[in-house]
Amino acid sequence: MSRIGNNPIAIPEGVTVEVKDALVTVKGKLGELSQDFSDVDVKIEEGKVLVERPSDSKDHKAKHGLYRALVANMIKGVSQGWTKQLELVGVGYRASNQGQKLDLALGFSHNIVMDIAPEVQIETISEKGKNPIVKLTSHDKQLVGQVAAKIRGFRRPEPYKGKGIKFVGEQLRRKAGKSA
Repeated sequence: MSRIGNNPIAIPEGVTVEVKDALVTVKGKLGELSQDFSDVDVKIEEGKVLVERPSDSKDHKAKHGLYRALVANMIKGVSQGWTKQLELVGVGYRASNQGQKLDLALGFSHNIVMDIAPEVQIETISEKGKNPIVKLTSHDKQLVGQVAAKIRGFRRPEPYKGKGIKFVGEQLRRKAGKSA
């Protein structure tokens, strides 16, 4: 029995959910998202979205929980939005943005300039004595995660000193150095 797939999704005020053929469209104050689905039934009843599967086959069970989670993420995204924060740990590591261009100084011989998708709002926070923070906000959870992973991939945190780009609150596995 799928615990996630059977949970109904409450639709908050200001959010509309439409199901046509094999496409779920969610509209809210922050934007509009759509997701196609297969092998499950999506129904709207009394202000709640229900995802049901036709049988107990392994494929249907997997898609039951998947599509319920995707629809729930879409509803939360268009009503509240999703945020990821990245922290630059290292001497001389800097971040700045001009509009949708992110400029990163990560200890390479050149700065990395990255164009950010227009659906993602970007903000850089630089305070004296603290590590720079890059804040990404959007209504699309998948897009925010993809952009954050791309930025993190420029300089992943290394296990000895912890230098690199990490998510705020991420616990790194540290290693001891050489023993003399």
